[in-house]
Amino acid sequence: MKKITTLLILTLFSALTFAQCNGRYQTEIFSSVTKTTVNYSDVYPDNAHEMDIYTPDGDTEINRPVILYMHGGSFYGGDKTTTDCVDFCESMAKRGYVAASLNYRLANIVSFITSNSTQYETVLKAVSDAKSAIRYFRKDFANGDTYAIDASTIFAGGYSAGAVIAVHLAYIDNISDLPTTPINVQAIINNVSPVHGLEGDAGNYGYSSDINGVISFAGGINDINWIDAADEPLVSIQGTSDLTVNYNCGPGMNNPAILTLCGSGEMHPRADNVGVLNDKLIFNGTDHNWAAFGNTNSKFIDAVNFTTNFLFPLLPCNTTTSISEKNTTNKQLIRITDMLGRNASTTTNATLFYIYDDGSVEKRMILK
Repeated sequence: MKKITTLLILTLFSALTFAQCNGRYQTEIFSSVTKTTVNYSDVYPDNAHEMDIYTPDGDTEINRPVILYMHGGSFYGGDKTTTDCVDFCESMAKRGYVAASLNYRLANIVSFITSNSTQYETVLKAVSDAKSAIRYFRKDFANGDTYAIDASTIFAGGYSAGAVIAVHLAYIDNISDLPTTPINVQAIINNVSPVHGLEGDAGNYGYSSDINGVISFAGGINDINWIDAADEPLVSIQGTSDLTVNYNCGPGMNNPAILTLCGSGEMHPRADNVGVLNDKLIFNGTDHNWAAFGNTNSKFIDAVNFTTNFLFPLLPCNTTTSISEKNTTNKQLIRITDMLGRNASTTTNATLFYIYDDGSVEKRMILK
């Protein structure tokens, strides 16, 4: 009999995990929040690099996970104060998260629509900005921790263009992933950031831009093959009649002059095939605009609740200490991943997910 002893193991019972997290992160337990506006770049002191940080009033927790949310607007419009941004961030902050809505660099509408090269450059600059915002939090954590965060637990997401940013931030792992024909996108990223490459040109260097999961409200990816076995968990919500970001694959904005985007209908089969943790909420017959008006649309509320339920088991507070012996002879271990969904090997003092052939998943930390 194979034994596993002295483990931190993920409970499968929501009542226990709810207690472990002190009732946080699933429901709105705070009645009000405070919004603080900061410039997150130490390179660009402009409105395009501002974000609104939402924190729950009266909270005494000092290890709060962070969620970044990015607005839509087809990469040439939108702002961090749009309705969905405010409603999402306020709801997440009331659940106990630190939530941030950020601006990012936008393109000239004419240049964007008429040039695939500009489209690639605009998305990559926005990814660069989002990575800088992530590093902002880790830099602040290392220099006083203004926002009382858990710097090891940061998620990124958004709606429409904002979701596209989060998806590409997570799933473009190396410059070599990017095509060189018919457009040399590798050259574009090197022109944007010749020194720091995919980390971009927006500053806060020396800190990680890694995230723990992706939240896609009506977003998509340019190439589904960028999702691989080492990638972060994905939760997405989309309508099957979405043509702005095609639910399957099609040109952005349903315009043949715009680069292809593949939505939930293609991202999740790919994630399943390579073993990336994922889940989706699909609205049959719904188009692209369901999230634009925030809480006034019940689908948006459903999406926020679905997202929180997906993220909840990924949070460190769901790890409960126990001494146990477990018989594993009746199921076979398929894969071990870390908190970012990357393949990992058994090690001590690190949180790992053990995935078995019967569909069960255990979250463990082996104490040294």
